[in-house]
Amino acid sequence: MTELQVFPTKYHLFLCCDQTHPKCCEYEIGMIAWEYLKKRLKELGLTEEIGIFRTKANCLRLCQKGPIAVIYPDAIWYHSCTPEVLEKIIQSHLINGCPVEEFRVPIQQLS
Repeated sequence: MTELQVFPTKYHLFLCCDQTHPKCCEYEIGMIAWEYLKKRLKELGLTEEIGIFRTKANCLRLCQKGPIAVIYPDAIWYHSCTPEVLEKIIQSHLINGCPVEEFRVPIQQLS
């Protein structure tokens, strides 16, 4: 049995796309986005080369303008994550470290 290990991670993207009760977007739209994300990260070699992990989430609790994504360790949230938007996020945020402001969800400040 091989020893359990994890590779160094630069980013971890969670995508709300496999909801039990879809609210933020239709189930099919979320799954299309998920399949695109998996395929594209693999095509670009980003999982091994840069250390980008991805996780399919059941619900990220922002039930509007989905699919919703959050990228850690940056804690940056994105809305409307269709394949076209995911491509912008991949190219700008994941590869070049520059968040995509157009689709960023603003974070409320605690008082």
